[in-house]
Amino acid sequence: MIVLKATQDKLLSVLQSVAGIVERRHTLPILANVLIRKTGGSVQLTTSDLEIQIRTTAELDGDPGNFTTTVGARKLIDILRTMPGDQTVSLESSQNKVILKGGKSRFTLQTLPAEDFPLVQESANFGPVFSVPQKTLKDLLNQVSFAMAVHDIRYYLNGILFVAEGKQLSLVATDGHRLAFANSTLDVEVPRQEVILPRKTVLEMQRLLSDAEGAIEMQFASNQAKFSFGGMEFVTKLVEGKFPDYNRVIPKNHKNAVTLGRAPLLASLQRTAILTSEKFKGVRLNIEPGTLRVASNNAEQEEAVDELDIDYGGDAIEIGFNVTYLIDALANMDQEMVKMELADSNSSALITIPENSTFKYVVMPMRI
Repeated sequence: MIVLKATQDKLLSVLQSVAGIVERRHTLPILANVLIRKTGGSVQLTTSDLEIQIRTTAELDGDPGNFTTTVGARKLIDILRTMPGDQTVSLESSQNKVILKGGKSRFTLQTLPAEDFPLVQESANFGPVFSVPQKTLKDLLNQVSFAMAVHDIRYYLNGILFVAEGKQLSLVATDGHRLAFANSTLDVEVPRQEVILPRKTVLEMQRLLSDAEGAIEMQFASNQAKFSFGGMEFVTKLVEGKFPDYNRVIPKNHKNAVTLGRAPLLASLQRTAILTSEKFKGVRLNIEPGTLRVASNNAEQEEAVDELDIDYGGDAIEIGFNVTYLIDALANMDQEMVKMELADSNSSALITIPENSTFKYVVMPMRI
């Protein structure tokens, strides 16, 4: 039976959309496979890592009838990548194997029974559905994801906090040294919901969301989130735990503020970062009326100093930062100007976009 038939580029893009979460080596061998369920002319592909499940449906040619199996996802992708994009490929079932054919090539692959594939048990009590444009969510994720912790023992920091309330959707990420906040307006009023999405889910969403037209629908339950967009359905476990109160972390009423070009500041920091010490990555910022001086040095007694002319009339402040934290924030923004608010050398700095309250970035100072 011909399970599916399509051009290489179409089949490859459908497979790649679900295969991002598949690990090559897994304690459960079947989790390295993609579940293929054919119903008439439509084929549903599902992958899972027990925490996240991604499903997509595509209209592909093939023999009529129903069929299900599971086959190694990465192997299938690796083989397809070696074929020309416009070549027609087919997947045929043969006893407990499948045969992938394209041109004069044929590959016989081992399968595992579909009934052994562990599907994620979906929550019975999802909250109301609400949606935002895909591009909006992608932009929000890009604005905050760099501030997520990576392998923090405080597991609730290894992800992003989603807060939906009224007509606002806010995303927050922090690793304890810095915090990024971004928000957007929803079309509908929603009751307050607060969930923490795991890091792997965030990275996968960033990979899958597109800038094209089209909305993403989301629903949250106490232990799960569900996203539907572009013919895909994405279900993920949530991180349990109490996220820090971000409103207390974001400084209010810093009395010194300077607005300056984002690109010149970023370039200055990137230059001075070259001579920071590997371990501390520290730079000193000296802000005084008219001038911002950025300086760094390292254990080899090397030094970098860079100056920018600024429109500033506040207090003279010398403050140290991990330069990576500043570069990350500026590199993930595309605005022309940024605003930096400071109190003194011991208080955290607030970076925002002038005349725009949708993005806030807080970074703790470091002693240098």
